[in-house]
Amino acid sequence: MSDAPPTTGLHHVTNICTDIEETQSFYEDVLGWHTVKRTQNYDDPGTPHYYFSPTPEGKPGTNVTYFEYPDSQGTPGPGASHHFAFGVEDEATLREWRDHLRESDVRVSEVKDRTYFKSIYFTDPDGLVFELATQGPGFTRDEDDPGSEVIDPFDEGYEN
Repeated sequence: MSDAPPTTGLHHVTNICTDIEETQSFYEDVLGWHTVKRTQNYDDPGTPHYYFSPTPEGKPGTNVTYFEYPDSQGTPGPGASHHFAFGVEDEATLREWRDHLRESDVRVSEVKDRTYFKSIYFTDPDGLVFELATQGPGFTRDEDDPGSEVIDPFDEGYEN
């Protein structure tokens, strides 16, 4: 371990969308989140910057923010995020989310067993990939000291 100063964990994630109102509707109407701030990008004045959170006050560590760039289109690859995940308590809640998303006309995957958690995947209106993941069973499932070994799930019988 390095002797870097401590952090408190993830504060927020900022993404880019092409239609801030459509993104706001997705977060409020589909995910049930709150719009906790509508402002502009401090580094690009005039560009909308909206903050969304599952908490009404926008507690740090819960926020996802968006800049609106209407004529943009990202390309997956190095330097880009593949997906980001929100936590849910358990598999029953995960299945409730899957049903809710389908009822909201959102394409969503089946429940996937990722050894350390179970999850589902879906996208926002611009195609950004989301994951909802359960709390358990956790990273100690196959080793007492997480990260101490290289684990090959396919050697262990995992099937994609």
